[in-house]
Amino acid sequence: MNDHVVLHGFWRSGATWRLRVALGLKDIPYEYRSYHLRSGAQKTPEFRKLNPQGLVPALEIDGQVLTQSIAICEYLDGRSPEVPLLPTDLVLRAKVRAFALTIACDVHPLQNLGTLSRLRQLGVPQEQVDGWAREVIDEGLGACSRLIEGYGGPFCFGDAITLADVVLIAQLGNARRFGARVDWPRFAGIEAACAALPAFANALPELQPDAE
Repeated sequence: MNDHVVLHGFWRSGATWRLRVALGLKDIPYEYRSYHLRSGAQKTPEFRKLNPQGLVPALEIDGQVLTQSIAICEYLDGRSPEVPLLPTDLVLRAKVRAFALTIACDVHPLQNLGTLSRLRQLGVPQEQVDGWAREVIDEGLGACSRLIEGYGGPFCFGDAITLADVVLIAQLGNARRFGARVDWPRFAGIEAACAALPAFANALPELQPDAE
């Protein structure tokens, strides 16, 4: 395998945040290349050669360019299974995926920079744009809280870190930016358990070289 790994992203991107954590958990060193989303750096022809969608993150690894953070996390899990992100139990694996996809597919796209910028372009006042983001996040995190009811342990689905924790932590960061609710049952304990691990601590947006 080619050992040189390149993460293309942006410090504040929630999807990039997920990959920083996953790469840290897998102990995979990488080069970081930043694309300022507000300036449209991710929409250039050069970047679209990496990701035709013009979205971050993209990951160069093993001679390939991979896109979509959840798909990349699953690739990393197969490549470096020593610290698994997905359980071997099929039912639990499906539940972890469902939790992660609730955020990645149903919450994050509705409150990301592109969507909110488009709302502003259509003349929606900033106060209403922010209110929309809070509503979307509150509904999604509330559902996620219910998805892990009945599970104990420090992490979402018990004693082991899973993809659910990786995705949740980044979304809680986004929630705080918009003033959305974060005090859902168990979330504070999960966040504290994750914060104690270097992979999560080192992935914080404000610690990244392109942080503003």
